[in-house]
Parts: sequence; structure tokens; C-alpha cells
Amino acid sequence: MNLKDSKLTKLLTKPITVGPNATLVKVRESLLKNKVKRIVVVDKKNPIAVITEKDIAKKIYELGNNPIKSVKAKNFKPKKLFTLTRENTVKECAQMMKKHRIGVVIILNDDKTIGGIITKTDLVKIFLTKGFESLKVSQVMKKDLITASPSDPILHVESLLLRYGISRVIIKGNQKPVGIITFRDFVPAKIPQWIAESADPKEVQEYKFKKGLTEGHANQMSYLFPFHATDIMTTNPVTVDAGEEIRTTITLMIKHNISGLPVVKNSKLVGIITKSDIVRVLAN
Repeated sequence: MNLKDSKLTKLLTKPITVGPNATLVKVRESLLKNKVKRIVVVDKKNPIAVITEKDIAKKIYELGNNPIKSVKAKNFKPKKLFTLTRENTVKECAQMMKKHRIGVVIILNDDKTIGGIITKTDLVKIFLTKGFESLKVSQVMKKDLITASPSDPILHVESLLLRYGISRVIIKGNQKPVGIITFRDFVPAKIPQWIAESADPKEVQEYKFKKGLTEGHANQMSYLFPFHATDIMTTNPVTVDAGEEIRTTITLMIKHNISGLPVVKNSKLVGIITKSDIVRVLAN
């Protein structure tokens, strides 16, 4: 039997859930404590929303001077939930993720209550099973890269994440990957007060009027201006060689709890491979 045609039953993961009245603080703590990238909001066992790290990062920047405790799970902008049943196949799940650019599919019971979730991690693990075709990283990776330099402002990196709808930016120096920044790096807390207090008011004012930044956006995040990619990036990122097998990549992703790896050849940056790239193979 083709593994792509396997039922989803054996891949189900128990979701981390919160109620609609859970505060943003509670949601954030659950993400960090459980080392997950999304929380399912449930109301009487019925899934009503999914909140991701990216959602929290955006919400934090929207707060302005409002306290973080004022935001509850039900205050996040609702998104369409994508659902399947246990009887659907791996390929159908991968196709749904690819088409809608999502990282989780909710599996419903017959009574429409939540029975579990399937994440990209759950799907890519299939490549570790026996009988699946062997692929090289170079066959799956993306060669078009969105990169930044260690000296680039944090706000520039954040704008790249939002503008291109990506989850990570590789920080490149001397043609080599020297760091990586993801939305998770913006999550750990509402930007501490010491950052706001350390900004030079003149620099902030000058930055507000730079082309491409709205006044509202600048007012919310202007105190980040003095800080650069090197201040928050993860240094010495885990990399994979273009000639390695996909199995090696997946093992590294699971071991280090990451979703994307810079791809190198002779130590030089040549691409990036993510779980989304691997899921696309299952969708075809």
C-alpha cells in the first residue's frame, strides 16, 4: 500500500487547548511550556480557533500601551478552520496544507468535537518509515532565499517575515548562514520596558518618517529601532548539506524542534528546506 494513501488515524496528535476566555499570557505560556507552535481554542470540546506564534507576535505589536492581560483568546481575529476525519488520507491532508498554506489540520469526531490534530511534523515523519522513497535535499529545497544581514534593524527583519508570508529569515554573512530569526524570537514577552527606555527619541522620530512605514506602525514599534538582527537571532543555526537525504533533514528538525534549515554546499548558503517543502512531496 502506498503510504500516501494511508488513513490519518495513526498520525493523530493530541492538541494543546485553551478556552475562549484564556488570556494572551496564558496562551503564550502554554506555547512555551509545551514547546508547540499553535494552540487550539475550544468551546465545550468544539474547536473554534487556532492561535499560532505568528498570531501572538502580531497581537503584541498591536497592543500599543494596552496591557497584555487585556487580550483573551476570543479576541484574536478568527480564521477558517480546516478539518478532516480519520478516514481521510495522508495525501489528502498534505494537499489541504499545500493549497491553503497551513500548518495544522483539525480532525473531527462524528459529533464535530475535536478528535486530534495533524501537523506538518506528523506528516513529514512518514519519510522516516521503511518503504518510502529516498530523496536528496537538493531535490526538495528552495533556492530563492529571503535573507538579511546581522546589522539589519529588527524592524526590517519583521517586515520581511510579514511581507513575504514566511516564518523565518536567514541571517547571512560572507555567503554563509550565521543566524536565523523566526516569529518565535518575537514571542518570549511583550517587548521589555528597558528597550523602550533605551531608544534615542531623535532616532525614533527620524525612523517614523521613513518610506514604507505607517505612522501607526511606527508608534507601536519605534522603540525597536536601535536593535538589530544580531541582537535576537539564533546564532550558529543548524544546517544540512544539499547532498544529504531528506531523512537526515527530518531527523535534525525533530531533534532541534525547528521547522526549517539553511541548506549549504561547501559551507556556502545555497537554499532553504522547510517542513512545507517536504509536505509538498506528499501532496503530489
